[in-house]
Amino acid sequence: MQKDELIQLHTFLYQMKTHLVQLYENHGCESTRYEKLDITPYQIHKSKREHKLAVFTLSKDIAGIVSSNNGDIGLGKIAHRLDQMALRFMTEKEKELTRL
Repeated sequence: MQKDELIQLHTFLYQMKTHLVQLYENHGCESTRYEKLDITPYQIHKSKREHKLAVFTLSKDIAGIVSSNNGDIGLGKIAHRLDQMALRFMTEKEKELTRL
């Protein structure tokens, strides 16, 4: 995937998460690792790796929100797997900053 496509996906997931948080009135959505990453889709100067990390992290958050509000165990497992994938892209410094 090219960097510009990754940024477009990042933007879409960011908007989707914002919508879901409003829809579910923040139920099941605590302070997330994404906010601690300090990267937004509008920061195009950030590296491809950072945007990829943001995409996995946002996907995990979205799956977690939907899972906790619908009681879907499968989505909970997907959220856990996405979290593991995001950890693979993190540097040690990012892991320290995002410890929950």
